Amino acid sequence: MSTQHTPSGPAVVVGFVGLAIPFIERFQPPGSVVYVEEPDVARKRQAAEKLAEVPYARGLIAWEYHRQGQADAFFHAHRDLDPAAIVPAVEYATPFAARLAERYGLPGASLGAAQILRDKALLRQVTSAAGIANPASRRVEGPQDVRAFMAEHPGPVVLKPANRQASIGVQVLYGGPAEAEAAWAHCVVQDEGIFVPDRPMELAMLAEEFVQGPEFSVEMLVGGGEPLFTNVTRKELYPGPYPVELAHVVPADIPAELTALLGERTAAVVEATGFRDGVVHCEWIVSGGEPHLVECAGRMPGDAIVDIIEAAYPVEFFRAYFAVMKGERPDDLPEKAEGGAAVRFLAPPPGTVVAVEGVAEAAKAEGVFHLDCGVPPGTRATGVRNSWDRVGIVMTRAGSPAEAYRLGEQAAALVRIETE
Repeated sequence: MSTQHTPSGPAVVVGFVGLAIPFIERFQPPGSVVYVEEPDVARKRQAAEKLAEVPYARGLIAWEYHRQGQADAFFHAHRDLDPAAIVPAVEYATPFAARLAERYGLPGASLGAAQILRDKALLRQVTSAAGIANPASRRVEGPQDVRAFMAEHPGPVVLKPANRQASIGVQVLYGGPAEAEAAWAHCVVQDEGIFVPDRPMELAMLAEEFVQGPEFSVEMLVGGGEPLFTNVTRKELYPGPYPVELAHVVPADIPAELTALLGERTAAVVEATGFRDGVVHCEWIVSGGEPHLVECAGRMPGDAIVDIIEAAYPVEFFRAYFAVMKGERPDDLPEKAEGGAAVRFLAPPPGTVVAVEGVAEAAKAEGVFHLDCGVPPGTRATGVRNSWDRVGIVMTRAGSPAEAYRLGEQAAALVRIETE
């Protein structure tokens, strides 16, 4: 009679995210996690040196996981690793982690779902076929294609990469076809510095219809294709042509019917893509009462959304995530938040930073549980074009989402970043 094998090895985290370490060290015992990171990224971010100071980390394996076929190669090179879980920590790690989980016989997104979620054009094709509202969209290879799309879709158009993260290379074109040439030149410069390998990444661009309306994201923990925990986050963007997040509020202060609808539409994306186990971070714009899909990632959200979820709900989101990836089913996941929490970002106006004032005062302001603004004088600021241009963060909590947002706005106003 056969018995089910229980892995005895470490959890494998694909992608080094330093901000996730405090969450994971709450529940992972010493020497229980192995990280996998691209060699260039590990070197540039000094991942091995930083992980040497983390008790739960067993070590780091440098591996070119961006390349196709590397999950299978890793499996053959480390067949005796016997991992307890495969956890993708960054956007670019999701296909590798999904395939690696398949090879080790562990819970995961499934390679098919991960590949759909990583390609925004493919995601539109699949979810549109499943009846989910999407903006009109087309792959484009140059300014002439953008102009042709604009001729067919009057009004503002979004030009964006199909396969990048952190709002890199995303721009809203309000000025018509004459803007296509300059916008293309800007959007195809997609340098993520220390966060990507030194080798070139494929350029894949989309032109999309601009959908006007309030924006939200849904963070959903999924086990066996079924929602286990759902949160809706309200988003606020910086004004202008670059759709970069200025603030997030948890849970979204919206009618219960809209919260339920956003959860239902996200579950529909999970079903349409065949996603099995993990977390999806699904972004929506609501126009005319109908959620329109922006994009969906098969990993934990960034932008401190996990921090404010854990501040608003009685939940340890990372612990529950790891449990699902180990094949367990957490039985204590809440359906409602106990309060509200918000995160607000700080960015300098264009110019050279000469002084940062008010940080200590803001950190002591009502409701603030975390504040960081470490931009040194002499830093050159060009304005907010993507997520990496933000230099500070304020997190607040209160009895309600609206109050948490107000307190965050109030604290952020105390920080003064002067440029010349």
